[in-house]
Amino acid sequence: MDTQGEKKALAEGIVIEALPSALFKIKLNGDEDILAYLSGKMRLHRIRVLVGDKVSVKLDPYGGKTSSRIVKRL
Repeated sequence: MDTQGEKKALAEGIVIEALPSALFKIKLNGDEDILAYLSGKMRLHRIRVLVGDKVSVKLDPYGGKTSSRIVKRL
């Protein structure tokens, strides 16, 4: 459980496109494309994410496709 009491929905995918403002288009393992942004810790530690990288994504619990967050580069 998350600190707010909601479940963490983590998924893995591959970055297929880098967009402005640290947004990325990610192809999930279930053949679904989503938009995701870098988490604060990844920005703070300046972890680079490039096209073709495999990443772990925390999905929005409400089903939105634009507020997913990249939490780890695998």
